[in-house]
Amino acid sequence: MHEHLDALEQRMQQLQQAMRRAQLARDEGQVRQLRDELRRTQRAWDALFEQSVDSEDTPTSQETPPGTPAHHAPTEPVTPLPAREQVHQVLTLLAVPAAPKLISTVHEAFFAGALAPSRLTSLRRDEERSYRSAPGARPYYLCPALTSDLLSPARGLLTVSTWPLEQRIVGPLGARVHFLTSALNIADAAERLDPDTLPLTARQLLTRYTQNIPGAQAPIQQHTAVGAPIDLPLLRRAAQDELALLADTDTATRTEAAQRARRQLDDAGLLFGGSFQSARRLRSVP
Repeated sequence: MHEHLDALEQRMQQLQQAMRRAQLARDEGQVRQLRDELRRTQRAWDALFEQSVDSEDTPTSQETPPGTPAHHAPTEPVTPLPAREQVHQVLTLLAVPAAPKLISTVHEAFFAGALAPSRLTSLRRDEERSYRSAPGARPYYLCPALTSDLLSPARGLLTVSTWPLEQRIVGPLGARVHFLTSALNIADAAERLDPDTLPLTARQLLTRYTQNIPGAQAPIQQHTAVGAPIDLPLLRRAAQDELALLADTDTATRTEAAQRARRQLDDAGLLFGGSFQSARRLRSVP
């Protein structure tokens, strides 16, 4: 949660700097758009901050009430997090739009418990319904990625509403850029774990990345009882090298689309995309 607060604070600083530049350029329309987004981000920060305070004030199941002998400490069964919070954990780790199958796999590899993709089927619709009934009531919403051309919901890709708009947009190079970026973030997550006890699901996920990124596999593979060893630094370098070839073009596409979206879409549209009927019209509007 603290990482998410940091990201929101960084985004607010970026928006404030952009507002100053727009003011110097006497672009009043851009100033208004940026101010509206800054207010939305501030509201999200306020809600998330209050949630973090509440969670810190709530005693955990491991704490012993005053006067209770240690050997009589009450034990409570661990209650699984709601599906939306489990998805939020995974998306925060990946930091890119992701499909339900990948979200489920990453959750099984790095978090406690299973998260079936079927539980995510109606999640996006529920989130949009919640937002439209009470905008901004939640610290974050799970929303679809937006396509760079039509600014419509990208099929089967989830993001987090508090991400910068540019991060929630998918361009023509998006699938590969997201694959490479997620490889880097998953490699970082795996590096924080004990390699001797790395879950099988995590090893299989990392193997998939090494097999699909040129230069990520060592020339000679020495298999062990748990399969071929995974060279995380090599995987990271290979992903970074390919990402460097695509990043500028992909960033330019998403930045242009985000500017267009801020001009054409309302608050709900910026999170959940325009309707299909309006998407064709918006595509031709500069």
